[in-house]
Amino acid sequence: MHVDIRARRIEIDAALRAHVERRLRFALGRFGERITKVTVRFEDANGPRGGVDKQCQISVALRPSGSVLVEDIDADLRLVVDRSADRAGRAVDRDLQRRRDTGRP
Repeated sequence: MHVDIRARRIEIDAALRAHVERRLRFALGRFGERITKVTVRFEDANGPRGGVDKQCQISVALRPSGSVLVEDIDADLRLVVDRSADRAGRAVDRDLQRRRDTGRP
């Protein structure tokens, strides 16, 4: 699973990168080969004004086709990463279950 982390108007340090990768591997690791790429995008919607505006968007590309997208927003980057990673894990599980139930690849 390849994890791509991008940020807009937010500084991402090594500790936050490690936290993001650890949380994603915990939430998505059980899906193994079904995930081709995970893209995490951070954005500070209000810029220097502050407030509850740190946005995290996680896009999970699935094999053989399809993708899952989740978003969350909070003032604390670590908290928004934790919630988004958990939601991404549940969304991928639902999508794969739906594929098994309908017989889609």
